[in-house]
Amino acid sequence: MAKKLVIVESKAKVNTIKKFLGRGYKVEASMGHVRDLPKSQLGINVEEDFEPKYITIRGKGELLAKLRKEAKSADKIYLATDPDREGEAISWHLYHSLKLEGKDVSRITFNEITETAVKEAIKNARDIDMDLVNAQQARRMLDRLVGYQISPILWKKVRKGLSAGRVQSVTLRLICDREKEIRDFVEEEYWSITVNMQNNEKTKPFEAKLYGDTNGKIENISEEQAKDIVGKLENNEYKVKDVRVGSRTRNTLPPFKTSTLQQEASKHLGFSALKTMQIAQQLYEGVKIENKEVGLITYLRTDSTRISDQAKEDLRQYINEEFGDKYYNKSKTRKKASKSNVQDAHEAIRPTDVDLSPKKIKKFLSSDQYKLYKIIWERFVASSMSPAKYETYSIKIQNGDYIFNANSSIVLFEGFLAVYNLENEKSQSKHTVEVEEGQVLLASDLKANQHFTQPPARYTEASIVKTLEENGVGRPSTYAPTISTLLHREYVEREQRALVPTELGEIIDDIMLGYFKDIVDVEFTANMEGQLDGVERGETDWKQILRDFYPPFSKTLEIAEKEIGEINMVEETDITCEKCGAQMVIKYGRFGKFIACPNFPDCRNTKPFFEETGISCIKCKGKVVLKKSKKGRKYYGCENNPECDFMTWDKPTGDKCPVCQDALVEKGGKNKRIVCNNKECNYGKEKK
Repeated sequence: MAKKLVIVESKAKVNTIKKFLGRGYKVEASMGHVRDLPKSQLGINVEEDFEPKYITIRGKGELLAKLRKEAKSADKIYLATDPDREGEAISWHLYHSLKLEGKDVSRITFNEITETAVKEAIKNARDIDMDLVNAQQARRMLDRLVGYQISPILWKKVRKGLSAGRVQSVTLRLICDREKEIRDFVEEEYWSITVNMQNNEKTKPFEAKLYGDTNGKIENISEEQAKDIVGKLENNEYKVKDVRVGSRTRNTLPPFKTSTLQQEASKHLGFSALKTMQIAQQLYEGVKIENKEVGLITYLRTDSTRISDQAKEDLRQYINEEFGDKYYNKSKTRKKASKSNVQDAHEAIRPTDVDLSPKKIKKFLSSDQYKLYKIIWERFVASSMSPAKYETYSIKIQNGDYIFNANSSIVLFEGFLAVYNLENEKSQSKHTVEVEEGQVLLASDLKANQHFTQPPARYTEASIVKTLEENGVGRPSTYAPTISTLLHREYVEREQRALVPTELGEIIDDIMLGYFKDIVDVEFTANMEGQLDGVERGETDWKQILRDFYPPFSKTLEIAEKEIGEINMVEETDITCEKCGAQMVIKYGRFGKFIACPNFPDCRNTKPFFEETGISCIKCKGKVVLKKSKKGRKYYGCENNPECDFMTWDKPTGDKCPVCQDALVEKGGKNKRIVCNNKECNYGKEKK
């Protein structure tokens, strides 16, 4: 029997695909890339029209020898690496590394690891797409030219171990710009006026809010105005001026693509972008269900929301059988892609088999796998379901010259909310308000409310991914590693879920903005992505992008090398070195700040650095400092640890609980509460 060799990327796929193809096929894994630019040098010959120098990745020699042996005895070879630019490039590198010239070689791709998809891919085998390969080469070489030539300047001028990348630097700039907006924000006071209304004493009250007066809307109400208006309202009756009953529909959302999956997993599951992609990879490669490896979702790196015709038909049948005909959206048509960069050869991220509901396979999945699969499955099913329908109420109420508005709505038909309702919208639905025009209402709890304008929110992983995608910066495969790199380099740190630039991050951003304006420019980077997409479509010469980019960039490098002064990242402290008597300093290392003796290497004394909070320990009056656990989670502890065991995950106030004498701490986000750190004590009050 003729021997056919299939080479995939991941070892996890090997056994599953082998079972699908049966006898006559040998399946092996390349374990990712086998060739790359060298780590120790630039690896790009700028003088020879940017010719790359590819070498075998260290540790891959033995694997390649094995694959060459298998390829030599095979009559047909299928390169089945992942269905994207990176996968195409890996196939091309395999072709050259295994010396497959003259052999019968084809490229196959599949968006899901199912028997049907794999066998269909074999039937539709093709040649390696060099446009995809060249798009990947152009991106890789641009990133290398930027990273390998800016990073040494940062090592020399700031400290070793730093890096600068194309997408990474733009992302850092966005986060730093947002932090500057927050710092520069000046809050302004404004007031609102609300009152509770009832049809009669037996009906449920509803809130009405001051809109304006008979002359129109009143905006930016001051405290003085608010008190004056409340005084005029107190002794007058509230009469219904107008009642409008209407309806609205809320359409469902499309199935997930990479960016929206990362956003929803961050928002509702608390997963980082990196964790989301790691778990999605497991679901894609296969999970053992009833002693059989099953690929549960389609390919996870995609910016398309397309669904195959077969998947649509399976979904239609499932919705009709499980929910009824009225829940299927017969009129739903797919919107055309709004951006030219959408790789529509891919599908959306969806279940490979809609009948495998989360409930059915929960016992075969880890907790995190179940959570992620559940929202992928629910979003996919909901994407073809009918809109939710609401009845809406808009009521105008008059008191003298003043007009109040009240709005309410109830769900008449849940539609897709029967499946995908992460915001729990049905439970938030308000009650029917039955009032008539001219009716006088009962009023209570009239009050003026003080507010302050709020600065823009810091970016979270979800919102920075959304912003990058909206601006055309990066691609599905780049979001998670970009954020991970910023955190690893300590340019950015997490505060709860917010991404906050560190002092080091802001220094790097200032350097990049001062000397490499194009590199950190959102529009420039988005335009570069557009050019790479042009390469993929066969419209642009990939080396022309490098020819246009490099000359002005190299001049900028020369200027930066000459003009950037050395930045002293060493801070003095009031701590005396107990070994040699010198004043110790704060330095930056691979793992952040630490305290060290300035007489290094003669004196190697070091201490951990803890950020002071200005709060005294309630147990020993030592300083409360901000620390990090082994897993990187921040907590508050006493500087005198281990002699003093005081610690709390929440910021302490420095005061004791009046009930149990434990520490009082701040809890909550916008609406802070002061509560007792002792879980068994119920003391708590609103923060003033």
